[in-house]
Amino acid sequence: MKVAKPDSWPADPEAAAALQDHLRSRVIAENPRPPRFRTVAGLDSAYDEDGNVAAAIVVLDATTLETVEVATARGTTDFPYVPGLLAFRELPTTLTALENLTVTPDLLICDAQGLAHPRRFGFACHIGLLTGVPTIGVAKNAWGDYTEPGRERGCSSVITIDGDPVGAALRTRTDVKPVFVSVGHLIDLETACAQVLSLTPEYRQPETTRRADRLCRTLLRDMAVPSAPPASGTT
Repeated sequence: MKVAKPDSWPADPEAAAALQDHLRSRVIAENPRPPRFRTVAGLDSAYDEDGNVAAAIVVLDATTLETVEVATARGTTDFPYVPGLLAFRELPTTLTALENLTVTPDLLICDAQGLAHPRRFGFACHIGLLTGVPTIGVAKNAWGDYTEPGRERGCSSVITIDGDPVGAALRTRTDVKPVFVSVGHLIDLETACAQVLSLTPEYRQPETTRRADRLCRTLLRDMAVPSAPPASGTT
């Protein structure tokens, strides 16, 4: 898959925040063409205290939810842990994983924020701009204000930041905590919520997220296991 990987990344939080402010005006929060999502991909990453990063991409058939392709990547980061800038710890390794795909998915679903972000430019927005593929963020926690949606599956309420609508709290399972959906790029919020519901037939999280999460955490655990020392002997 082709990705517009930048030549360099911000070296400090101030530069990273400035880049988000610079890029956010390029986000398109609508469908530029009638949506047709035949394949959807889940993106997730995990990192440890040593700076190891594992990223996983799982592509599913949008109708059957069968796995079409999987790609992973390993990397490291020394970018500091700063709320609102966590994307810069994960983006380089995630882009490498995307480049390892042989197919280009029709929709990318990130375990992250999109417009529901303090600078209106979360991880999902950044990935969307770098790939040119419709992208949404589906987060486990909200960034912004919202009221609890109705208790039944499919109910939703608006997430706002400073009074501006930035996403939706969406109930994917009756009487279960909602997920928090926001636009990343090239899709509108109504379409994004419909896609999330189609990907949650059994669980709170989309199947894309569940499978990518398991894969990247397994990869990270493997990275943390030290290699066995060579056997000693006499000659």
